[in-house]
Amino acid sequence: MTRTIMAFGDSLTWGTNAAAGGRHRYEDRWPTVLEAGLGLGHRVIPEGLGGRTTAFDDLTAHFDRNGARALPMLLATHSPLDLVIIMLGANDLKAFISPTHHGALAGMTRLVEIIRQFPYSWGMAVPGILLVSPPHFCNRASGEGPQSGRLITESRALAPAYQTLAKAQGCGFFDAATVARPDTVDGVHLDAENTRAIGAGLVEPVRAMLG
Repeated sequence: MTRTIMAFGDSLTWGTNAAAGGRHRYEDRWPTVLEAGLGLGHRVIPEGLGGRTTAFDDLTAHFDRNGARALPMLLATHSPLDLVIIMLGANDLKAFISPTHHGALAGMTRLVEIIRQFPYSWGMAVPGILLVSPPHFCNRASGEGPQSGRLITESRALAPAYQTLAKAQGCGFFDAATVARPDTVDGVHLDAENTRAIGAGLVEPVRAMLG
């Protein structure tokens, strides 16, 4: 039986290549690396969108970046699912959206609620949930702070906040900052090596959750 996992995220999941522009190769994106590491019988569906937030509108974009609006459609599209991995929050922390971690935490709480309360068809089970805090931001090589006015201190506050939420809600938790760090090109996005590292780092936590 194939175990199906959805990777729900933003540009870090989509695979933005800040240094070269565009997107990392398919082989270098963390959902691809995770699927390869889990091996036969596992399918990881990548659902990354650049700029996606947990639950906030960004009307500066040409498309809907609100994760809380997108998630129900994706649950219906890809069900049945065994596990949903959520790595979001980096875009919530843009200065013009929700510059402190409290907004991202509220949004992540809402996403967990959506997954738990969704009306799954034909008796499908509610999938497990694994919350992933993104790598901490860093200053750019130029000495400027992270892109879009993000604060490094607030990025560091995401992991303990998400971990507390995961414990309270019975979700899994993984801190991507333990295996990856951003490129100093913009202080937010990852090079190919660090993108792959997240996929590799998630293999054992995902195995543990799937049983």
